[in-house]
Amino acid sequence: MALRTRVEPLDRDIAILVDETLSPAAQSRAVATFARAQLAAAQDVNRRVLGRIPPHQTFVDGVARGDVDAVKPQGRIVYEFELVDDVLVFIGYELRAVSPVRSGRYRDSHSLFADGVEVPIGGAIPVAREYVFLSAVAYARKIEGSPSRRPLSRQAPKGVYAITAAKASARFGNLARIRFAFQTPVGGALAGGVAGNKSAGRVPAIVVTLR
Repeated sequence: MALRTRVEPLDRDIAILVDETLSPAAQSRAVATFARAQLAAAQDVNRRVLGRIPPHQTFVDGVARGDVDAVKPQGRIVYEFELVDDVLVFIGYELRAVSPVRSGRYRDSHSLFADGVEVPIGGAIPVAREYVFLSAVAYARKIEGSPSRRPLSRQAPKGVYAITAAKASARFGNLARIRFAFQTPVGGALAGGVAGNKSAGRVPAIVVTLR
């Protein structure tokens, strides 16, 4: 899955200048220069948010290639960054890190769903509109706690899912909408619910949708 940074030919003021005063070759150079500046800015944001610069692909006029100087005067450059894995890996790691451990069953029970279908552990993360983490163990809601009942385990005095969702949202909120909710797992699929809906069968979950 990828988030895209698109670099259209130029903004309106520069486009007027390009159209009226520059040769086609100069227009292409101007587009390429602008694109490189936008790439550098995007990489700086990624470095600050993720702690690293994720890999990216470059598409010039619809063709995958690294030479942005080959862009047509009125062409388009697209930088496509692989970011969703960072968000999901962070959430998965945090869920395990804050999980109370007795037998290890709860810590190892966190599952990831992509558009309602469970993603096998170690499997490739597919393209999806919505990703959901949840634990289907019977006591997941007790571990999470509620306004009227403190979390079950002293190892996780603030629960697990709500605090992880808040932490992930604070870090990746500019890339994805990350929220705490309740979902109903059904075999290898699930049904949804909002955070306040705690009807039977629903368990704490983290819902991720890309912006």
